[in-house]
Amino acid sequence: MDPRGKVALITGGARIGQVVAQSLAARGCGLALTYRDSRTAAEATADLARKAGVATLVVHADATEEAQIRAAVQATAQTLGRLDILINMASTYVRTLEPAAADWAAAIDANARSAFLFSIHAAPVMRASGGGRIINMSDWLVISGRPRYKGYTPYFASKAAVAALTESMALDFAPDILVNSIAPGPILAPPDLTSEELAEVMEATPLARWGGAEEIAKAVMFLIETDFVTGESIRVDGGRHLA
Repeated sequence: MDPRGKVALITGGARIGQVVAQSLAARGCGLALTYRDSRTAAEATADLARKAGVATLVVHADATEEAQIRAAVQATAQTLGRLDILINMASTYVRTLEPAAADWAAAIDANARSAFLFSIHAAPVMRASGGGRIINMSDWLVISGRPRYKGYTPYFASKAAVAALTESMALDFAPDILVNSIAPGPILAPPDLTSEELAEVMEATPLARWGGAEEIAKAVMFLIETDFVTGESIRVDGGRHLA
């Protein structure tokens, strides 16, 4: 699929999402950007997209609330005229050393249920435009089958659910909607990482560096442009899974 003239809905548009949005805008793709708390970031991204000459919509939507998800999809179709690409980037990454039921529910809702709900509401709109692409965000640890770090059980399980959801929806939505996921590794360093921890990550990564948000944007573009890849989870981790 050529993204020019198409419309993409991006959830969770801060940090990496901003770079993905800018990459799509540069290729002439209209944008609908949802946000829950980061309205300032979403508006800043929208301003840059408009300067690139593409139609842009910013809409508030809590990715755990189905009514708001449905409304965001409808607003995209009504305002921008179509919906061709859904990029489910809304996600949480929380450590839970002594997890409770609330931690499980929060992780599943934010990371897996949100992708499911956006997808089932977006799919009929995509089909009305002739088909589309859905791209989810999993995790390199899940795709590698390696729960290496203690204290992340709800997070790990939720991202494993995203990978399974991707495969199942790829089957259900074929042949006109392709569904894939990206499994990031060391892309952007968390702001609270110490210099020693940063060094440890680079030492454990064969390419010896953090990837940067641009690498996720490149993977997104590949999964939009391909016409024969579906049900896949692609690691973008600098070879981290090999160490």
